[in-house]
Amino acid sequence: MLTLQEKQAVVAEVSEIAGRAHSLVAAEYRGLTVSQLTALREKARQGDVYLRVVKNSLAKRALTNSSFESINDQLTGPIILAFSMNEEDPVSGVRAIHEFLKEKANEKMVVKAIVHDGELYDGSALERIASLPTKDQAISMFLAVLKAPVQKLAATLAAVRDQKEAA
Repeated sequence: MLTLQEKQAVVAEVSEIAGRAHSLVAAEYRGLTVSQLTALREKARQGDVYLRVVKNSLAKRALTNSSFESINDQLTGPIILAFSMNEEDPVSGVRAIHEFLKEKANEKMVVKAIVHDGELYDGSALERIASLPTKDQAISMFLAVLKAPVQKLAATLAAVRDQKEAA
């Protein structure tokens, strides 16, 4: 049983993390073993994801007045919170959970809700959100779109030049 000071410390810590996070995944971890949760924590560390198991009442207090407050109604049962802290990849927590769930043994984890850009999504949106590009991928996709017309123009001009030289 936590003392009042320990509860206040937990609320303060989660609230501070929520203030810096870019997205949040709430998942029910019932039925997972300690080794499975340890594997999830290792995956999370690699993607700069803050994982925390918190009592639902404390989590609700910590998330109040944050961009993740909309998830409070979804916090029932044993919940693990995954906050994405990586600015380059704002959905790194979603990716970590998605990768974790790809293994057959980890199917017992149930994603309850996701909050990204202040929008609340059902757990069924996990795969769709996990497939969003990272910042670097989005920039390279944008540059490829900008570069394509210039490349076509250069190829066309080169073809015209080659045709005139041949004639």
